[in-house]
Amino acid sequence: MPTLETVQLTRRYGEFTALRDISLRFTAGEIHGIAGENGAGKSTLMKVLSGVLPPSEGQLSLDGAALRLSGVRDALAHGIVMIHQELNLVDDLTVAENIALGFEPLQNGFLNRRQMAEEAEARLRQVGAKFSAATPVGSLSIAEKQLVEIAKALSRDAQVLIMDEPTAVLSQTETDALHGLVRELAASGKTVLYISHKLGDLVQTCDRISVLRDGEFVKTVLASETNPAQIAEMMVGRPLEDIYPPKQFSTETGAALEVSALGVPGRVHDVSFSARKGEVLGFGGLIGAGRTEMAEAIAGLRRRTGTVRATGKVAYVSEDRKGRGLVLDMTVTENITLASLAKFWLNQRQEAGTAAEWVEKMGIRAGNLNGAVRALSGGNQQKVAIAKWLETKPDVLILDEPTRGVDVGAKREIYRLIADLAAQGLTCIVISSEMPELIGLCHRVLILREGVVTGELSGAEITESEMMRLGLGIGTGGKG
Repeated sequence: MPTLETVQLTRRYGEFTALRDISLRFTAGEIHGIAGENGAGKSTLMKVLSGVLPPSEGQLSLDGAALRLSGVRDALAHGIVMIHQELNLVDDLTVAENIALGFEPLQNGFLNRRQMAEEAEARLRQVGAKFSAATPVGSLSIAEKQLVEIAKALSRDAQVLIMDEPTAVLSQTETDALHGLVRELAASGKTVLYISHKLGDLVQTCDRISVLRDGEFVKTVLASETNPAQIAEMMVGRPLEDIYPPKQFSTETGAALEVSALGVPGRVHDVSFSARKGEVLGFGGLIGAGRTEMAEAIAGLRRRTGTVRATGKVAYVSEDRKGRGLVLDMTVTENITLASLAKFWLNQRQEAGTAAEWVEKMGIRAGNLNGAVRALSGGNQQKVAIAKWLETKPDVLILDEPTRGVDVGAKREIYRLIADLAAQGLTCIVISSEMPELIGLCHRVLILREGVVTGELSGAEITESEMMRLGLGIGTGGKG
């Protein structure tokens, strides 16, 4: 089984150095975590390892022999496969067709569908999938699509498997299942590189963890001898205070939002709750529980039944930052003012001034406000998406997965922003698949399961075990 190494690896983009003198060793049978803030060089390193980019200096080696990759197919030929965070599947094709795509088996010059199906079924069994190779990929859940990507990688005889944020959109149950599969792959002798912003996942799943900061190697540690707080400090280069701000309890008694018997056909059923001014109200539950559909219905983005009453404006920050939250090819300024264009009446000077105020207020790191927002890191893109809706002066702000794909430093800043907004009297509704996030931020948490509220938790009741129990439908709890 191969051991992959980088030897004094450097990668430049013009005058900018994205990676500087990186020497790392990834051994067979190991799960090796890669941690670092956005912009630390993780993505660039993975692109070099998977053949997308050549190094500017230094080299790769495989089992001690110099390795020069001419492209992705060359990396595949050497058993190096990368599974990207944004899955590379074709929804309109079947699972078998996706697994074989680009490497279809032929017989007498024609596609051998029987062989393709048999090989796909074998790989699906290998990864523990419960669905058929004939299933259209578009009908699968995100967790199931992850299994297809892994099956596809194994069909290429992957010996080094690079996984970029593999659990970003998975529930805890799905995450646990994926981690079990990753451990099995490592136990079979494969090398797994595991990139994640979820530091707890790295500690629990990996054998070793390497930290990058500003394009440079910081340290490699044994996962069994560290913890998420220590990794976070290595990532940012300074001690981190408690990542969650102290909870402030509003003295307001009036409801800013009242929802009664809310329904979304086929997805949400008879949901009722109220949210007070200055409250951070959380919604938890497994992926597919109906949380996003509920939020979109409250914001008027879906057809609904029932009643929604609000004291003022309701704004919704989508979980799909790149697809629905921002227009990536528009500028930072244009994105910030997009939901409030009427107030500017094409006054570009006023529009630019407003954007600059939000950039300063929210600590958005953007060198050029007239540059495309796609050039920003995930954390800064998320701040732009939030600023866009705050500019509309809402009374209720719904934040759907507000820190998905965001590094630990930006998470801390977003958490403090939410706490500050609540302290100013804004009602914040936070939907999150990360249970520590709900525990650290929220005054109350409601849990959804299959579109129904199964319980309400507050204070000391907000624990991972209680949220998981309610999310799985094991009894009733809290005040629900």
